Amino acid sequence: MKEKRNVIVAILLSAAFVSILNQTLLLIAMPPIMEDFKIHANLAQWLTTVYLLTNGILIPITAFLIGRFSNRLLLIVALTLFSIGTFLGAFAPTFTILLIARVIQAAGAGVIMPLMQTILLTMYPKEKRGSIMGLAGLVTGFAPAVGPTLSGWILEHLTWRHLFFTVLPVSVVVLTVATIFMKNVTSKKEEQLDTLSIVFSSLGWGGLLYGFSIAGTAGFQSIQVAVTLGMGGTMLALFIRRQLRLPKPMLEFRVFQSTMFSITTFLSSLVYAIMIGTQILLTFYIQNVRQLSALETGLVLLIGALVMGFMSPVTGKIFDKVGGKGLAVVGFTCIFLGTSLLITISLNTKLWLLAGLFTMISFGISMIMMPLTTAGMNALPTHLMAHATAMNSTLRMVGGALVTALLVTIMSTVTTLQHELGVADAMLNGIRTAFIATTILSSIGLLLSLYVKKEQPTR
Repeated sequence: MKEKRNVIVAILLSAAFVSILNQTLLLIAMPPIMEDFKIHANLAQWLTTVYLLTNGILIPITAFLIGRFSNRLLLIVALTLFSIGTFLGAFAPTFTILLIARVIQAAGAGVIMPLMQTILLTMYPKEKRGSIMGLAGLVTGFAPAVGPTLSGWILEHLTWRHLFFTVLPVSVVVLTVATIFMKNVTSKKEEQLDTLSIVFSSLGWGGLLYGFSIAGTAGFQSIQVAVTLGMGGTMLALFIRRQLRLPKPMLEFRVFQSTMFSITTFLSSLVYAIMIGTQILLTFYIQNVRQLSALETGLVLLIGALVMGFMSPVTGKIFDKVGGKGLAVVGFTCIFLGTSLLITISLNTKLWLLAGLFTMISFGISMIMMPLTTAGMNALPTHLMAHATAMNSTLRMVGGALVTALLVTIMSTVTTLQHELGVADAMLNGIRTAFIATTILSSIGLLLSLYVKKEQPTR
């Protein structure tokens, strides 16, 4: 039984790795894609936006899918879609086909992460969940660590199509292994899909994600942003109202009746948003202010991301012994110190110092992300795991999009107001101001982490 469980874990972690790696590979490939298809940046940005939107629409539905279908079938379908999308992207003759390929990829990837978490939490007892989720954190931390650096190297020596060629064979191998060895762990229920819930969920979460994703460039004062966010908020309110009235909701919002789950979900979403925001601000600084390459950007972020990945299993074991409160306090302290020091960056700041500060922040993130997610899940009964993982994944995405939009808006506003200083100095001041915002967010996280319940670990 233990051997079978290890095989299932290996398959799930491999599937998660390839889906996350794919997401980070394409982040810095926009310039060559724009050149190949003769398109502007606003259009090329849809490769990222449409991926985010598809994920945002699908992830809330995964709780229903996990309850309705076997986990083996779901994983095989998700990996098949992902592989088809990757193949199509590698040979896409037009930008439209490439965009369709990204939608198909995202349709598969959107199911993989919540499915992985649900299966892992179902297979393991509470006293071992920290360790197994820490192992998951190693994989989900390592993929974004190598993504930008690998992408930078490939783009220097080959073409953007080779990014898809790199992912495709790995995806096909994982699909083949899953088809042969994957077993069913979760239980199926005869549930009917509520069409109106799908509509409200898609327009609600999709509207919020799209609104936040364009707010960074268009600004929160834009009519388009205001209308999109307003529509998304209204549809989400209708979605929540309907879920609370349905005898078998598509997504169970009553998980928030658990104070522990509510606090830990907010904090894990906050720390994810800080991580994404910090990476984006450092990318702007290195490439736009210092005029350095994408490969150099990847190298600056690499050590920190590797530390975050490799520390995850360690913090998982610590969580199983002492709980999550101490880890959260230490983690947010590291993040607070790192982001506050980044406020002082200048045009001459050494890259090794940037790498060191990002490593400090990443170390803090490794002590929070998976341990607090696990602490929140442990506060809920097993039959709510699928709903809780879907909720956690969705709120992370929305939080990441919101904070990223906020930080980019702050940076852009300050840069515009101080344009007389010159492009580099004005943007530098904008980035510094945005880091002030990340420091404030991390201080909020530090204060809230004091309210995390100190669990008595199961012996």
